[in-house]
Amino acid sequence: MTKMTPRGATAESRLSRRLTTGDAVVIGLGSMIGAGIFTALAPAAAAAGAGLVVGLAIAAAVAYCNASSSAELARLYPASGGTYVYARERLSGFWAWVAGWGFVVGKLASCSAVALTFGYYLIPGYARHLAVGAVIAFTVLNYYGIEKTARATKFIVAVVLLSLAAIVALVFAGEADPGNLRPLIGSNGVYGILQSAGIWFFAFAGYSRIATLAEEVRDPETAIPRAIVLGLGITLFVYAAVVVSALLLVGPVLLAESDAPLVTALAGAGFLQWQWLVRAGATAATLGVLLSLMAGISRMLFAMARDRRMPSYLARVHPVHRVPHLAGLTVGAILVAVVLLVDLRAAIGFSSFTVLLYYAVTNASAYTPAEQERLYSRKIAVLGLLGCLVLALTLPAASVAVGSAVMLAGIPVYILAKRRNP
Repeated sequence: MTKMTPRGATAESRLSRRLTTGDAVVIGLGSMIGAGIFTALAPAAAAAGAGLVVGLAIAAAVAYCNASSSAELARLYPASGGTYVYARERLSGFWAWVAGWGFVVGKLASCSAVALTFGYYLIPGYARHLAVGAVIAFTVLNYYGIEKTARATKFIVAVVLLSLAAIVALVFAGEADPGNLRPLIGSNGVYGILQSAGIWFFAFAGYSRIATLAEEVRDPETAIPRAIVLGLGITLFVYAAVVVSALLLVGPVLLAESDAPLVTALAGAGFLQWQWLVRAGATAATLGVLLSLMAGISRMLFAMARDRRMPSYLARVHPVHRVPHLAGLTVGAILVAVVLLVDLRAAIGFSSFTVLLYYAVTNASAYTPAEQERLYSRKIAVLGLLGCLVLALTLPAASVAVGSAVMLAGIPVYILAKRRNP
């Protein structure tokens, strides 16, 4: 097996390998066990009823295929950029751009939405101010080194896990009704289950952040595959425990109608006075997602700029902290402007669409390595590709339409960048 040296990288432009396997797992958990469990439960219940459990399993299966493909390629190409790098090396510059563009625009929208969600959970009247404060604080934190980002994420993940464990314990203290788990196929049929899987998939997609940080992880050939699989497994266990406990207590109808489904579950158990646990967990979760997303976007911009597909200043590395500091500052500036001017919380369905396209490219790339280079069977890459396309196309029509328009808007940008830097 041969390993790749990042294209265009010099000693001055390479990032520093300061993360352990445990750090990588925590950063992945910070992205996955985040706002998704607090926000995806209600729309998933509305789409599939009790079948949201099946949707969760489908999303986890597709995520496993994608995680395996990501791990496969991360061993061969341990550089910042994730699927952008894999597609560039295995497919073509165009498909690399599709992956990179989809990741950047989709995750920028997610970041702004998550930042505002944090503000509205904490103090609704000052939501935008709090969102801007969080963005600025995390921009500074990322500027001073990836190990500081990892330490902050560890604390945030610990708070989220403790709050979710307490919520599950309180919910199970109530009177569970096994009948709430039936029927698995609700009024929307199989389509509803697939739609719920697409909703749930967004909550699993954080393992991509592990791959985009590959150039900063020690022993990436071993650490990245292990971190991706461990992070995904822990996330599935936590999500399943929370979802099943909430369903057993109050059923899918009440969950679907609630703006805060975990608060509804606590109320059903007679513990409404403990709703602060949900708010504490949701606040910490949104902060964890925001921090890891901002780090991931800056690394993607860094990788694209190193290929001269983004402005060259984004490829600069801080001489002391060894991070793409100008890319990080640019991400922070964009997010501050967006959260002050626009509320994207209700308009980020296209983010799921672009993320699924990103992983479709990952699986297509993972199909190409020779047998002696492979860690997993090609069948996993094929299943992952088909799963991504099915889930993308079964998302709500508005999400598909907006996502397609955003992706098409990137083509003239790609053509212009290629003309300037063939």
